[in-house]
Amino acid sequence: MENFKDIRPYEDSEIRPVLDELITDPEFLESVASFYFPKLRRLFPGLIRLFASRKLKSQVKGVTDVRSMQDVIATYMDKMILDTTTNLTHSGMERLQEGRSYLFICNHRDITMDPAFVNYMLYRGGFDTLQIAIGDNLLKKPFVTDLMRLNKSFIVARSAKGRELLQSLKTLSAYIHHCVDSGQNVWIAQREGRAKNGIDRTDPALLKMLGMAKRQLKLSGSLNALHIVPVSISYEYDACDVLKAQELCEIEKRGSFTKTDESDITSIVTGMIGFKGDVHVAFGEELNLDTDNPNEIAALVDEQIIDNYALSGTNYLALEHLTKDGLLPLHRVSDLVAKKDISTPARLRFEKRLESVDVELRKNWLFSYANPVLNKLGIVE
Repeated sequence: MENFKDIRPYEDSEIRPVLDELITDPEFLESVASFYFPKLRRLFPGLIRLFASRKLKSQVKGVTDVRSMQDVIATYMDKMILDTTTNLTHSGMERLQEGRSYLFICNHRDITMDPAFVNYMLYRGGFDTLQIAIGDNLLKKPFVTDLMRLNKSFIVARSAKGRELLQSLKTLSAYIHHCVDSGQNVWIAQREGRAKNGIDRTDPALLKMLGMAKRQLKLSGSLNALHIVPVSISYEYDACDVLKAQELCEIEKRGSFTKTDESDITSIVTGMIGFKGDVHVAFGEELNLDTDNPNEIAALVDEQIIDNYALSGTNYLALEHLTKDGLLPLHRVSDLVAKKDISTPARLRFEKRLESVDVELRKNWLFSYANPVLNKLGIVE
């Protein structure tokens, strides 16, 4: 493990010391206070930080190792699920073999909630929890790095360049193989960055990276050793839908979108506390590859992710609006929407949410919900 010390999650012996430092970190306590008590923090900053520190100490007092840390995180997930979802379901988990570890390649809609929901399903299903790949672009502050590594996250060096990047990719590939070989499940997104337009596509470069650790094998052999299972996560409502539409609109108008230091933090918090409605986690079938073409392998992953994506009323209602507005003049789509039975409460909830979206953003907002249907129809490029 010495080769992976800079990227791996914290181990059992490190959990308690890191926690003890974290719950006295002024910047971390300030963030916790701002998150839970924004108004009171402004009025009584010192008192609220003290309260946050005492509450955190109480919550993690029994944490001594990775497993007990996961138990605490599960209680947070229970509350988040109760507060922000209407229904959480899963499918395909019966295909997972007891005693086998997997690399789960997942579509990517939310920075932290995608792996959190997959992890929660496995945890409640009695399987080992995940090691989670997270980009170093999100680790702007030391306490954020500590939080992620406490939660079994390992670091992907996206900011590296040149030879440093090549070496970091080799190390990352070796670490993922090490995890699966040693009986640990791993989660990784199918591409760098979230699918902001609702189009889920696997980056062939990801598959090439995964094969780097075992170059003595063909790509198919190296990837088969990872027991890859595609996972599709579906949200009735994307908590960050407006933020994504803003970014896409900015790119259309100016050709680029400039992130600030607060952009990712805002997306993380919004994704956690925002309303999601029905959420479904679909585990696909383990890949058994007989091709070494990364583009063909990516297409196989995409096929399962798209087929297993659980469409909801929001997807069809978005199509309905786009066709009415003349933005999607497709007769077969209109027929599809007409045949879909959508309840009145679901329709009213969608219309109310759409009304809250700035007019300038509505086209991108609607397409982000419509594209999963178009994906299934094979219309989206």
